[in-house]
Amino acid sequence: MDALLTVAEYEAAARDRLPAGIWDYIAGGSGQERTLAANLDAFARLALRPRCLVDVSRPDLSTELLGVRLRTPVGVAPVAYHRLVHPEGEVATARAAGFLVVSAFASRTLEEIAAAAAGPLWLQLYWFRRREVVAGLVRRAEAAGYRALVLTVDTPRVGRRLREARRGFAIPAGIVAANVDAAVMARTHEAVDGESALVRHSREQLDPSLGPADLAWLCAQTDLPVLVKGVLTAEDAELALAHGAAGVVVSNHGGRQLDGAVASVDALAEVAAAVAGRGPVLLDGGVRTGTDVLRALALGASAVLVGRPALWGLAVDGEPGARAVLDVIAAELEDAMVLSGRPRLSDVDPSLLARP
Repeated sequence: MDALLTVAEYEAAARDRLPAGIWDYIAGGSGQERTLAANLDAFARLALRPRCLVDVSRPDLSTELLGVRLRTPVGVAPVAYHRLVHPEGEVATARAAGFLVVSAFASRTLEEIAAAAAGPLWLQLYWFRRREVVAGLVRRAEAAGYRALVLTVDTPRVGRRLREARRGFAIPAGIVAANVDAAVMARTHEAVDGESALVRHSREQLDPSLGPADLAWLCAQTDLPVLVKGVLTAEDAELALAHGAAGVVVSNHGGRQLDGAVASVDALAEVAAAVAGRGPVLLDGGVRTGTDVLRALALGASAVLVGRPALWGLAVDGEPGARAVLDVIAAELEDAMVLSGRPRLSDVDPSLLARP
């Protein structure tokens, strides 16, 4: 097999390897998938203004995030059920990633992932109707050495995902959400024609009444910093910070929630301006190249998270494949920094971007 040199090539190779139902679950978005497409298109519209006559002989991609030094500003976003694409699941991803946000619906235990991790771990949480489920995950994350919590706030219910519904998608037997009580997750394994088991599960188990007081409650339960994921407006960024959040993740859930929502990168500058340095601002959604990372940093992101690309690498070659995808993005980022005359992340600012 020829060497895979881009994330797009890993995507194509992963599609060839995965069953159609699992591919559609990973690749699909909600509704007509307009936001899914917009996440990619929005990056393509952001042209760069490279500077010359700059010493770029010693590029430095490292950054600090919540007191931890990272080799690059690229981590892995919370994506459920990595064992859908590789038997080792999140354990392989953790070994490959410099920084990983573990999904509440991970298919390996928090402790197994922590034992394998090559870099810092954060834990993503959903707001379950049973608050003790949330509290139990927090306690385990603390004990296992996770460094932050990420509360997803854009899922009062899971969006209408037509690819999953057409296939009657359910999580296959033998793959479980390893950190959540089996009784809470049982319906995710029940296939029904014309219906996504995950959409049905979300309506039964996720609490749509989540509000600012609940965020404040969560922040009061732990000494870990809590970031809020799913923020697309300045108003929600301000609300999150006012109720204890240490930072935000600009995200439209990879185009899997409200179809027609703004592309993540198009919301970034507004949110970053509202946060105004009071905490980290991360971005996910549509990042496919190192140049995309550079564009996001120029708009105010502290770091970016990639979701689907990490799974594509994992599907192709397990831990080495996931690592290779992240290495491709890092190499492209270094090239983009050098060729744009911004050899350090501190040199990257909005002047890098051409205005339409």
